[in-house]
Amino acid sequence: MRAAVYHRYGPPEVVHIEDIPKPVLKDNEVLVRVHTTSVCAADWRLRKANPFFIRLFAGLWKPGKTPVLGMEFSGTVESVGKAVTRFHTGDQVFGGTGFTFGCHAEYVSLAEDARLALKPANMTFEQGAAVLFGAFTALHFLKKANVHAGQRVLIYGASGSVGVFAVQLAKHFGAYVAAVCSTTNLELVKSLGADEVIDYTKQDFSQAGRVYDVVFDTVGRSGFARSLRCLKRGGTFVQVGFVNLRTALREALQARWASLTGAATTVSGTAKGTNADLAFFRELIEADKLHTVVDRCYPLAQIAEAHRLAEGGHKRGHVVVRVI
Repeated sequence: MRAAVYHRYGPPEVVHIEDIPKPVLKDNEVLVRVHTTSVCAADWRLRKANPFFIRLFAGLWKPGKTPVLGMEFSGTVESVGKAVTRFHTGDQVFGGTGFTFGCHAEYVSLAEDARLALKPANMTFEQGAAVLFGAFTALHFLKKANVHAGQRVLIYGASGSVGVFAVQLAKHFGAYVAAVCSTTNLELVKSLGADEVIDYTKQDFSQAGRVYDVVFDTVGRSGFARSLRCLKRGGTFVQVGFVNLRTALREALQARWASLTGAATTVSGTAKGTNADLAFFRELIEADKLHTVVDRCYPLAQIAEAHRLAEGGHKRGHVVVRVI
């Protein structure tokens, strides 16, 4: 089968198309013919291996167990193992493999009880491939921050793959949402339900005063000290990602001090998603209450260009790759 692979770390061009063996199906597995997949932050960070500590689990000098990237997909069930009962050949599905990757290929196999569900009928394959990474991340951290009705929540990076879901889910939970993005994305973010939109090229969000219960930085660029200025005392700062290791260490120390003094609580780490979360997303999508945003859709042969756009930091929502 065709797959986008990389055998060394580096720029987008290290990713190229090769023929690799098709997965061998186990009794409890589902084999999916991948129609579409996405290039998310985890993909390009692993390919780039920057910061260096990423290599501690990916392979010190070259990629080890994950030559095929891709964390989420949408496609059609090709075949099922003899112990599988939830899915059948021909089912249209969407799902994700998480940090085992492997979705940038014509086929992917995963256990029946993995993150896999029937694709909502009102969602295209392109949209279906752009749900799990962003939505799982947004939901995980909104829950950890205990976002609920009546709160004021600021979301920084509201037009990115995590941000577009964070805006919609925070609104679903009843919060007042202020969203920070660039001029070109103001209308997009408004259409997602934000109560207030702040153009970071013209306005400093941190000058609003201590008015927010939660500040959710979806891209790691808001700056902890700056965010603290508009966070109510004892509020919650949520950070996903970081600009560089030096900044991350400095802000970790600042966050520790804020926690000790009671100024703020910091939430960070790695997002985890469950099948219950996936069912929740499917329900919202079918009710037309949760939407994906696709910036561009590339053919598999242009996977390097997809990586370049995803890494550039200015995409709207998700970068999707069409495999067939």
